[in-house]
Amino acid sequence: MRVTTSLSYEQSIVNLQKRQQELSNSQVQLTSGKRVNKASDDPTAAARAERALTSIARTEANQRAIDASRNVMNIAESAMADSIDLMQSARETLVAIGNGSYTDSERSALANKLAEIRKQLLNVANRPDGGGGYVFGGQGSSSPPFVDTPTGVEFQGQSGEIMASSGEALNLTIDGRKAWLQAKSGNGVFTATPDSGNSGSAWVTSGAVTNPSQLPYPSSAATPPSYSVVFNVSGSTTTYDILDDSGTTLVSGQAYKAGKAIDIPGLGMSVTISGGPGNGDKFTVGQSEPDLSIFDSLDKAISTLKTAGINNGQVMQAVNTGVTELDSVLGNMQGSRSAVGETLNRMDGIESRNSALKLAAKTEKSNAEDLDMTEAISEFTNRQSGYQAALQSYASIQKLSLFQYIG
Repeated sequence: MRVTTSLSYEQSIVNLQKRQQELSNSQVQLTSGKRVNKASDDPTAAARAERALTSIARTEANQRAIDASRNVMNIAESAMADSIDLMQSARETLVAIGNGSYTDSERSALANKLAEIRKQLLNVANRPDGGGGYVFGGQGSSSPPFVDTPTGVEFQGQSGEIMASSGEALNLTIDGRKAWLQAKSGNGVFTATPDSGNSGSAWVTSGAVTNPSQLPYPSSAATPPSYSVVFNVSGSTTTYDILDDSGTTLVSGQAYKAGKAIDIPGLGMSVTISGGPGNGDKFTVGQSEPDLSIFDSLDKAISTLKTAGINNGQVMQAVNTGVTELDSVLGNMQGSRSAVGETLNRMDGIESRNSALKLAAKTEKSNAEDLDMTEAISEFTNRQSGYQAALQSYASIQKLSLFQYIG
């Protein structure tokens, strides 16, 4: 086989360029610390690294959602704690007002204290979230969601909750209507209320469930059934009848004893009426509904207790009803606070899982593209030595020419 001088030179240069390219690649890897610097270096590894980067970006976005939700939930938890303290204070004030020795002016002074507590509760209900919105704004509100109108406090936000853009359910707001305006009325099962036209000094408690299996509530009827206790006073004799909403008499001419529980036959519930009822006075038992507002409850109590000349029965009814409704609202708020606490606890678990996913993605990315520095340095040294040997070999071959001998 005939090997020409030009072919020998050309092959030597090709080999030199190849070794130089390999040496350059090793140098780039060492300086970057990456085995894969572009997709063409290792398409499979580059695809793995890209998927890992996407996973890292997703977990970082989820973490931002967790941080935003945690901030709002911490503010909400603090607001609910403040509201519960204020409601407890209002309850203690109502109990104090029940002192029968108080004069109209003393009751009015305590009612003014309730009015101040109401103002503070309204401020808490409109607490901002620090980001231009409101904690209890529901599905979003650019203005305070609770507005004090002549007819009472109204929720002018949108019911519901805003959720963070995340794979997990993370709140950015609380449903203000549900937290503040939708407690269960009465004792949570039924209500017991005096008729507005009552003339006596009797008052009724919130009642008690005596046999849950007999309860007519909750009722799915469009108009739930109701029952009435109607008093008949003749001289020194006081009796009562119990009627249903169709007018059918369930109990007739039963002797009244103040403070003794009155059972509604066959319905598993009883109410206790105290004081002196007037002839024709009526007390109605109806189904409890989730429509009790803390502000309406305080408004009714304040209005009654500021009225001059009311009798002891009216005072006791206002106090008893106010305390019962405050207890219901307190229970509703405590339930909402517990839900917020559970959300905060759940965030810790979500954050832990998020961190584990991010670490796994970073590990996958590192495995796909990172460089083994010990191996790379060894390979760089070998290639450097090989390139130097090739240069020396080329230089030696370049001198071997027939013309050099002829000359």
